Amino acid sequence: MSAYFAYLGKMLAQFFIDVGQWFYDWVVYKYTKLPANFSAYGDFFNAYSPEFGAGGWIMFVIFAILFVAAIGAAGFGLFLVLRKYIRFVKGELDKDELKRQVERLNYELYQIMQERDRILDMKVKALGIKGKAPGEGEEMSEEEETIDEVQSRFPKLVHVDHEYYGKDWEIPEVEDLTLAQLCENFRNFAASQLGLYYTITTIRQLFAGIGAGKLVILEGISGTGKTSLPYALGKFFAHDAEICSVQPNWKDRSELVGYYNEFTKKFNESEFLRALYTTNYRRDLNIIVLDEMNLARVEYYFAEFLSILEMPNPNEWQIEMIGQHDAHDPKLFKNGKLKIPQNVIFFGTANNDDSTFTISDKVYDRAICLFFDNKGIAFEAPYQAPMLIPYSQMQRLYDEAISKYPVSDDTLAKFAELDDFVIKKFRLAFGNRILKQLKLFVPCFVACGGTELDGIDFIFTNKILKKFESLNIAFLKAELKELNNMLDRLFGEGTFPMAHKFVDNMLRMN
Repeated sequence: MSAYFAYLGKMLAQFFIDVGQWFYDWVVYKYTKLPANFSAYGDFFNAYSPEFGAGGWIMFVIFAILFVAAIGAAGFGLFLVLRKYIRFVKGELDKDELKRQVERLNYELYQIMQERDRILDMKVKALGIKGKAPGEGEEMSEEEETIDEVQSRFPKLVHVDHEYYGKDWEIPEVEDLTLAQLCENFRNFAASQLGLYYTITTIRQLFAGIGAGKLVILEGISGTGKTSLPYALGKFFAHDAEICSVQPNWKDRSELVGYYNEFTKKFNESEFLRALYTTNYRRDLNIIVLDEMNLARVEYYFAEFLSILEMPNPNEWQIEMIGQHDAHDPKLFKNGKLKIPQNVIFFGTANNDDSTFTISDKVYDRAICLFFDNKGIAFEAPYQAPMLIPYSQMQRLYDEAISKYPVSDDTLAKFAELDDFVIKKFRLAFGNRILKQLKLFVPCFVACGGTELDGIDFIFTNKILKKFESLNIAFLKAELKELNNMLDRLFGEGTFPMAHKFVDNMLRMN
């Protein structure tokens, strides 16, 4: 055994010396000098092997197996590293090639557009219409419309101009119409025409929400009819809702309205932008739906709209589209800006699951939120045809409701007392924005056929209690029970069913 260990020491010492020498030679001689000092290992073996003995030979075999395995593992590891490196290099080369192909295709597209422009210019001269402004004088021919769309940086919006400009889109008012009747008619229409069933309370909350703000969020579990509700509303008003599917990679407003391409000199217009632009021509209520709006962060891509819709002067509701004016830009652009008209309502649908982002308080505070937690129950409904209603008539109904059914001073005083309690116990405040929404939503809800206390209950639950989800409820159970008792004391037992249900659920889950 001692002879084997002496051999092993000599052999390993020589091995590491040779490895160092081989590495030095490879670097100095640029990898041209090959290792050749193999005879020394044979000399060591011949000198010591006769004295190994049985134990020495066993150790020799075991070490040989381990040594070969170590060399093999090192070689296999080197192979894996090299293969991964080769794949990485190949992937980077593929990306570069893809970029070159995209650049080539963009350049070819640019050349095609240039050639098309030259052909259209020739057509313009042949038709003898040079200098004729679209929309002025006689009605434009189909050739002129095509030319104008190609020359414009906004072909989709210019196409809308050709479809709507100079035409009478006035809508006659519906006689003896009330908000309560409108709610009943829509509920019957959804049931009889589309097989969609909603409670009358949900419909009243919907129409009251339209009267109280420009953003309505429909939240809840999948399959409860969130997207179907604005879809049905569009069918009811004889003007289909524009449903825009939000994508998870949306980070700013360019994903929503589009962006200007400096290479093609065209604006990549989205369907959302086209629908918003069309709204300026129409005289009825226009519905734009952001489907699954919380797949991306709403406060990122919709931030500009959230700020604009807060401005007290509707004439300031404008979004910047393009910096420098062009003669072929859409007709309704004013200094490169597009106005957000009053007859548009934005709907957002939101699922509550692991694939979505949590909607921030900034968004909730500016919206009216309806929560769907169960499917509608079928009922027999009389046939109801669609109704074409001018938005001006709907706005007048809302204005009359706010004037006729203001929130009573007694209710406001109780609400203020409730505000003080929530601030003291939960460190949450209502804020002026919520109070303003209260004074708009509740009168509209009453005009739709509801009661004042149910309207207050809706606002308190959706605007205040929803914020409690961020609190540590386990340490606030006594305060929540006290809140339940205070609601009964202020507004009477049996009132505020939504608030009591919300509080009871929080107590039950914590």
